Amino acid sequence: MLAFWGCFLLTADVACGERTTGSPPALDFAALFRTLPSPYMVLDRELRFVEANDAYCATTEVPREQLIGRRLFDLFPNDGPGGAQLRDTLEKVLATGEPQSIPLILYPIPLPPSRGGGFEVRYWSAVHTPLFDADGSPAYIVQNTFDVSDLQRLKQMAYGPGAEPEPGEVVVLQRVRELERTNAELVRETERLRDLFMQAPGFMSVLAGPDLTFALVNNAYQQLIGHRPVIGRRLDEALPEVIDQGFGDLLQQVMREREPFVGQALSVRLQRAPGAPLEERFLDFIYQPILDGRDEVLGVFVQGSDVTDRVVAEEQQKLLLDELNHRVKNTLATVQSIAAQTLRNTPDPASFKRDFEGRLMGLSATHDLLTAASWRAAALKDVLKVEIDPYGADRFRMEGPALDLAPADALALGLIFHELATNAAKHGSLSAPDGAIAIGWSVEQEDAARTLRLTWREHGGPSVAAPQRRGFGSRLIERSLGAAGESRLEFAQSGLVCRIVLPLRT
Repeated sequence: MLAFWGCFLLTADVACGERTTGSPPALDFAALFRTLPSPYMVLDRELRFVEANDAYCATTEVPREQLIGRRLFDLFPNDGPGGAQLRDTLEKVLATGEPQSIPLILYPIPLPPSRGGGFEVRYWSAVHTPLFDADGSPAYIVQNTFDVSDLQRLKQMAYGPGAEPEPGEVVVLQRVRELERTNAELVRETERLRDLFMQAPGFMSVLAGPDLTFALVNNAYQQLIGHRPVIGRRLDEALPEVIDQGFGDLLQQVMREREPFVGQALSVRLQRAPGAPLEERFLDFIYQPILDGRDEVLGVFVQGSDVTDRVVAEEQQKLLLDELNHRVKNTLATVQSIAAQTLRNTPDPASFKRDFEGRLMGLSATHDLLTAASWRAAALKDVLKVEIDPYGADRFRMEGPALDLAPADALALGLIFHELATNAAKHGSLSAPDGAIAIGWSVEQEDAARTLRLTWREHGGPSVAAPQRRGFGSRLIERSLGAAGESRLEFAQSGLVCRIVLPLRT
């Protein structure tokens, strides 16, 4: 490649001279040439491709690496009038050193195999400009070409064969094509932003105008509200249940005061399925006013996340902490009861030590059972034995069929048995020397469902009466089985009776 063209592509210095100190940095003309929106290519005197920009490669559908070094008419053969016209024009540029233009030339181009091969008829408008070497002779030809096939077909439809585009029309068509490319890029960018909005993990929506009409909602918001159709509908029409909960007034306040509102773990009741009851969810969110250039409020942007699982986990953790505190107190009372009973029934210190340590180990096993996170299925009798053995197995009578419990059922019943045994030791039949407890159960089966019915009955202890207020232990017994099961306490004069009904898990 001659020095002039190398200089043209690499620097912006006048006449390829060295850049003087303090002058602006050299421009990257190679990069500039490649990114020009209009198709350009460069030929040497043998009409071989020296360079081609991205727009030229896209227009001709030929990659750059397949152009460089190849002759123009080998790649784009044309034995017709169009080929002769193009060759004459190029030779005239080299002979005279003057630019030459072709307002309209019919020149088919080969199609790539991906489009079926063959040739496609195209109309072109081209300008050919010489580049000179150091001696002032034409060394290269720069061609700026533009595909005017669409414009030419329209003119032929309007004015008949022979109509040619005016120079101004070619410029207008070029600007239209550039605008189309810009618009296409804007559309692609808009689609990318829309995809990000729709796929965002947090819920988002846009409420427009004073009547708070839904303009945009993403997938997470749709999931939160049960996939109800809300676009184009007012808030009070689309989500009427939130109006009664004060969220409509809150949104109006944000628009009126032009200040955002931040909510943390706020409770909201939503209908998440047609005809379903309202379901409580807890949300972290922000209501952000949308302002135009004149500081006028256009609507509200809503963004947030569903933190229901976190809130439930925190509440469960608090319950577990309360239970832990209660269990520590119960453990101390249990140890005292075990010590007192063991002392009454052992004649010497050595026997007391042996029996007392054995019962403490049984109590430790109870705690292991309750805190094991990966506990597998256990027999009902084993769950009972681990709770009652520390108090002396001879004071308990168990009667019922063999039954394996799922881990969740075993844990729930273990909690209840522990509370019942502890209360019996503190206040019930186990606090008296002759007191005892009878435990009986049965299993009812209906189709594939099984239900456990169990009765814990104390006798031989002090008279009992219903307490004036329920303590934590009573509440824990009633709540341990959850919504599916039921446990009921009866304070009979002869002793406490606890009746349990539990649908068994498989």
